[in-house]
Amino acid sequence: MKKLLLSILALLLVLGIGAYLFQGPITLGLMDRLVATRMSTSLLDQLPDGLNVVLCGAGSPLPDPERSGPCTAIVAGEHLFLIDSGSNSSRILTQLQLPHGEIDGILITHFHSDHIDGLGEMLLQAWIGSARTQPMPVYGPVGVEEIVEGLNRVYSQDRIYRTAHHGEDIAPSSGAGAVPRPFSQPAPGEARVIFDDDELRITAFSVLHEPVEPAVGYRFDYKGRSVVVSGDTRKSKNLENFAQGTDLLIHEALSRELVGVMTMGAEKAGQTNLAKITKDILDYHASPVEAAESASAAGADHLLFYHIVPPLLISPMEALFVEGVSDAYDGPFTVGRDGTLISLPAGSDEITVEQLL
Repeated sequence: MKKLLLSILALLLVLGIGAYLFQGPITLGLMDRLVATRMSTSLLDQLPDGLNVVLCGAGSPLPDPERSGPCTAIVAGEHLFLIDSGSNSSRILTQLQLPHGEIDGILITHFHSDHIDGLGEMLLQAWIGSARTQPMPVYGPVGVEEIVEGLNRVYSQDRIYRTAHHGEDIAPSSGAGAVPRPFSQPAPGEARVIFDDDELRITAFSVLHEPVEPAVGYRFDYKGRSVVVSGDTRKSKNLENFAQGTDLLIHEALSRELVGVMTMGAEKAGQTNLAKITKDILDYHASPVEAAESASAAGADHLLFYHIVPPLLISPMEALFVEGVSDAYDGPFTVGRDGTLISLPAGSDEITVEQLL
């Protein structure tokens, strides 16, 4: 028995030494298989026909390890649209295996920096990663032209370098950048049809985010299912009207109690600038309970919180964030994180929730 154990130990030692000596080739072999698998896999192939919502950014301007800058991907049949593109959203999209080249358009809710500061990288990946031959349509209220023009100018030299290096077949100069698709902000009670191909209809409506104006939310209708995205807003009757009967309301939310703790901390630390900002943001965002009240008034079947303020760094903070929500809304709700997937299959009332990251 002793000899057997010694033999086993010797074998393990030899195997260990071999693994160490050949770790490079082993790693390259594993990497080869992993890369091939990931590059041949798309989340789009796994989703049911219907409306599928994936958060590619559930956070705000404040750093949050589980939530990047605002970005919502909505898949409707063969269409893929993004709403906003905040910091890190392009990289989250890659982790989710949602191909940039399949994006039909990007819809901007308003022009706060945290909703557009990932747009340049998103446009670059959509172009260079798929040999796109047409620039990306970027929809938004009037003023979106300035955003698109600025980004196109900032990346103008980069385009030249990449086409010169990779060639027109890989980096077609005709497909770089974006093209604006502006629309006038709808008056309260009115909507603007942004996209309509008989099966998928996207409409924009006004929300309340003063002094930020224009500011809109969006509604998606596809094969009897519907999703409404609030954008940044305080509690809005107009939003409630346009969200009537929706399957899923995706609503921003700010906890005034938790932000108040941040304000007190900033004041104690002598950071008067931060204290002023944290006080100011209270008046143009909805609280979780107010978002729940809107979901209830609209008769929404499910409520998804996104653009979450402040970062929820420990589980007790999340409990405080949703305190009172169940009293205001009797439906199910989800506190979103990067990678939250909610599917609404066509031809049913089913709503499934999954966490992909």
